[in-house]
Amino acid sequence: MMSKILVIDQDKRPLNPIHPARARQLLSHKKAAIFRRFPFTLILKESHPDATVSELRLKIDPGAKHTGIALVNDANGEVVFAAELKHRGFAIRDALTSRRQLRRSRRNRKTRYRQPRFLNRTRPKGWLAPSLQSRIDNIKTWVKRLRKFAPISAISQELVRFDMQLMRNPEVCGKEYQQGTLAGYETRQYLLEKWSRQCAYCGIKDVPLQIEHIHPRAKGGTNSITNLTLSCEKCNLKKGTKNIKDFLKKDPKRLEKILKQSKQTLADAAAVNTTRFALLEALKATGLPVETGSGGLTKFNRQQQGLEKTHWLDAACVGISTPKLIIKGVKPLLITASGYGSRQSCRTDKFGFPSRYVPRNKLHFGFQTGDIVKAVVTKGKKVGRYLGRIATRSSGSFNISTKKGLVQGISHKYCKHIHKKDGYGYIA
Repeated sequence: MMSKILVIDQDKRPLNPIHPARARQLLSHKKAAIFRRFPFTLILKESHPDATVSELRLKIDPGAKHTGIALVNDANGEVVFAAELKHRGFAIRDALTSRRQLRRSRRNRKTRYRQPRFLNRTRPKGWLAPSLQSRIDNIKTWVKRLRKFAPISAISQELVRFDMQLMRNPEVCGKEYQQGTLAGYETRQYLLEKWSRQCAYCGIKDVPLQIEHIHPRAKGGTNSITNLTLSCEKCNLKKGTKNIKDFLKKDPKRLEKILKQSKQTLADAAAVNTTRFALLEALKATGLPVETGSGGLTKFNRQQQGLEKTHWLDAACVGISTPKLIIKGVKPLLITASGYGSRQSCRTDKFGFPSRYVPRNKLHFGFQTGDIVKAVVTKGKKVGRYLGRIATRSSGSFNISTKKGLVQGISHKYCKHIHKKDGYGYIA
């Protein structure tokens, strides 16, 4: 079994996904045409009003850096489409920091006596930082796209939760909640993410890990999350009640790394924790029934079926509705949120001073930077076929980034659109 191909009819209504062999047959007999490259979708040239359509469930496993997406047929457990969406939230955060620094420097030079205006801006209810809002917008975009090309009737979302306040201060709530299985589960999952699922003392992976107190409880250590780490059984027994500085006195670099990392918060967990309910409301706004599941249920479903841990398989295992999955031959589409470029009117050097002008016109000869094109060059020094993303120039001489490298100086006359720029990069 292979990954299915999405199909829409002549009226652009989604039909059942089909086998790649059937898709090749339809294309060779000219009964269908390529409607979209990413995700690969065919449009039939004849309408089929009586065609029966099997409903699919869209499953989403949201994360700070990557989000898993899967289309599952609940009736037979077949995964018909899978994707892994890479977000650009941290890139947006860094870009905003850079812009703020440049703006402050410029205002300090040019309008030194300008009155501060940081108190005259109000934020609407439910406002999220741009780096967080972009994650929700990316998922909303792909939910909307997939609904156009697949008969989706329900959505499942994983509600990932880390109770930061409880882990930081175990005395914040009642004794029963502190010692319940939920508190222990959240602490362990948080530590697995924070310490990269490996022993903090020897770095070994893929072994049972134990929760370890950096500063031993026998010597006054607390249960605060900043005093917890993960270690293998061997290192845990070897350390015992020793002070970490005595235990790692022969390895000062690792000691410094552990002490530094123990004080850091888990930025990824905080990002997911902040956006999970905003994403849930956005999914409910589609009008489809939305099922929610916990991270523990996702892990249980995945382990029960003996599946490896990947973003798209985690998505396929979200929710109590998960059937016995059929994943043979499924290859996920790797999607990277790249944005639409910068709106800066000029580029700056490393000191923040203007260095060169940026043209405002982005479209040249019907092409813009970021489009995926196919160029068939028939004469000159660069005869051949090239497929990749282009960087345009007003002269009409484009650069094409192919799998084999950068090809410069290809005329726009040889270029043909494969997929227009849409703010995302793809690896099929």
